Amino acid sequence: MTTTTTGTRTVERVVHSVSTLEGAGFAVRRPFPTESLAIVDPFLLLDHLGPTTYGPGEAVGAPDHPHRGFETVTYVLEGAVEHKDSTGGGGIIGHGDVQWMTAGGGIVHSEMPTDEIMRDGGTVHGFQLWVNLPRRDKMTQPRYQGIRLDQIPTGQSEDGKAKVKVIAGESMGVSAVVETRTPIMYLHFTLQPGARVEQSVPGNYNAFAYVINGDVLAGDQGQQFHEGDAAVFAGDGDRVVWSVADAAPAPADVLLIAGVPLNEPVVHYGPFVMNTQEEIYQAIKDYHAGRIWTDSQIGLYEA
Repeated sequence: MTTTTTGTRTVERVVHSVSTLEGAGFAVRRPFPTESLAIVDPFLLLDHLGPTTYGPGEAVGAPDHPHRGFETVTYVLEGAVEHKDSTGGGGIIGHGDVQWMTAGGGIVHSEMPTDEIMRDGGTVHGFQLWVNLPRRDKMTQPRYQGIRLDQIPTGQSEDGKAKVKVIAGESMGVSAVVETRTPIMYLHFTLQPGARVEQSVPGNYNAFAYVINGDVLAGDQGQQFHEGDAAVFAGDGDRVVWSVADAAPAPADVLLIAGVPLNEPVVHYGPFVMNTQEEIYQAIKDYHAGRIWTDSQIGLYEA
C-alpha cells in the first residue's frame, strides 16, 4: 500500500476477530495475527482484552515475560493494569491511560491486575497493539512513555457528533504527545448516530480500523461493520470515511490505526520479533543467560 492516489480508500478485506486466551488465561479477541490476516506492516498484533468482569480473587494477567525487537502499546478503557519490569520500573495503567513501551534490545516485564481489582473484583477492558521496530532500532535501549487520560489530546467535529482521542498522529486539528519511531496514527473515534468522519491518511501508510462496539459504515459505499470486525483499507486514496446511520440505536467506537510499512523481513518467535532466524536464536540465548534484564534485578525476574 504505497500509492498516493487521492480519494476515499476502499476496504480491501474484512477480518473477524478470533477468541483466544493469553497470559495466565485472560480472554482476548484478536483480528491479527490469525489464519485470515498475518500482519498489517508495521503492526504485528492487535488484542482486544475483555471487557471481562472478575469477582474478588479471580482476575488474571500476564506474569513475567520477555520482549525484544518491537513495541507494545497498552490502552486501558476500563479498570487498571499494574506494570513491573526488569529495569526496576513500574506503575499503574488506569482508566483511559496509554503505555507505549519500546522493548528494543530486551526487557522482562509483567502486566497484572491491581491489588484493588484482585481484592474487590472489577471490569477490565482494553487493547494491546504490537508495533514492529525497524532493523536500525531492534536493539535500542528500552523506553516507556506513559500518557494519562488527561494528557491525551481530544478533538471534536463541528456538529459535535464525532469525537476523537489522538493517541498517535493527528486528527481534527489536534496532535498526539507520544513520540513514535516511525510515522504512526492511532485514533479512537466515538461516533454518535448520524456522525460522519473523513480522516486524512497519507497514501504511503498501511491502515486498518477495528470496531470496539456498535455498527459503523465504511467508505463511500457504506459497507457495514460490527463489533470485533477489522477493516483493512486498500492503498487507493488519501483518506478514510466512517459514519453511523441516523437510525442507529447507540453510538459506535472505532480504532483507526495506520503507519508507514517497514518492508523488512519479519521473523517472529513468541515474544521476540527480529529480521533473521539467527537473531531469534540469539534472543533466546540471551534470555536464558539472563542478558535481557539488568543484573540488579535478576533475583526478581528469573527465567
